[in-house]
Amino acid sequence: MLKIQVIKILVLCVSSAFLAVLWTPLLTHFLYKYKLWRKAPRKKTIDGKPAPVFYNLHKEREVKVPRLGGLLIWITCVLVAFLFSALAKISDNSLVQKLNFLSRDQTWLPLATLVAASLLGLGDDILQIFGKGKYSGGGIRFTRRLLIVLMIGVVGAWWFYFKLGWHTLHIPGLGDLEFGFWYLPLFVVVVLACWAGGVIDGIDGLAGGAFSMMFGAFSIIAFSRMQYNLAGFCAVLAGTILAFLWFNIPPARFYMGETGMIGLTSTLAVVSFLTDSVVCLPIIGGLLVIEAGSVLLQLFSKKFFGKKIFLCAPIHHHLEAKGWPPEKITMRFWLLGMVFTIIGITIRLLG
Repeated sequence: MLKIQVIKILVLCVSSAFLAVLWTPLLTHFLYKYKLWRKAPRKKTIDGKPAPVFYNLHKEREVKVPRLGGLLIWITCVLVAFLFSALAKISDNSLVQKLNFLSRDQTWLPLATLVAASLLGLGDDILQIFGKGKYSGGGIRFTRRLLIVLMIGVVGAWWFYFKLGWHTLHIPGLGDLEFGFWYLPLFVVVVLACWAGGVIDGIDGLAGGAFSMMFGAFSIIAFSRMQYNLAGFCAVLAGTILAFLWFNIPPARFYMGETGMIGLTSTLAVVSFLTDSVVCLPIIGGLLVIEAGSVLLQLFSKKFFGKKIFLCAPIHHHLEAKGWPPEKITMRFWLLGMVFTIIGITIRLLG
């Protein structure tokens, strides 16, 4: 039984990566044919202030490399999910039956979250590409984007609390802690916090490597809890992200964009709750914490002290401005991410 489940996870991961690589030329042709990149580089920060440092670092690549690379990730995940679900209905083979990872209690919610949040990001990307919208550099206005992500969090919280009956959190070393009604706002806060970590997207390969490790970690945790369908879902995401990373290693063929980033961050939050590993999420997602934290510190310092802490936020752009080659930043962040995921997995499995 356990051997079959291991094979299931590996087959799903490899199959998703293979399928993603297979249709990447089609996606690439589409993105370049219609020139789906920014028509002008960003000149303002998140708070609407001039961003000369960022502009000088990325003014050429932003108007030459298409966005929407995240389509490769979430569309492949959806295709794999429904492909194996369909095969399971027409085949009596036991392995084929096992490869179907769609289930109401484990994967419906994260898959729905991935699609809904990715569609939000897709709309935002399209606005940015054509220079529309009220956000800095184009796109959906920040308050509206926040409201939509908030609604995704509210729906997820409602599903967990009222449909699945979840109201406790596992604290490694202490056991389950009763949260009651406070479980609902906590869920929403975690979704918003993960979304804030999406600022990690900005250097070729950085976000892809980070998220492949994070979803790989949650696949291991889900497997240890005998949530095999959820483990399969995380393995599929890890596989598609690795395929995306193949084409995103410098020089990137395309950028992930918001259609990838919002989808992945929202899904990461949902998966952390489904595996009862929310307490370990800040560790496994340590890179997201560092990135989002650097932006918050920068905004706080500029607001109350009138000066910047970093040359450019988030911190990976600060290191770029300091003269670090992008490849060096990416590789060192990957190493940090690997350490964070190992520590997070260990704490969760031992706790």
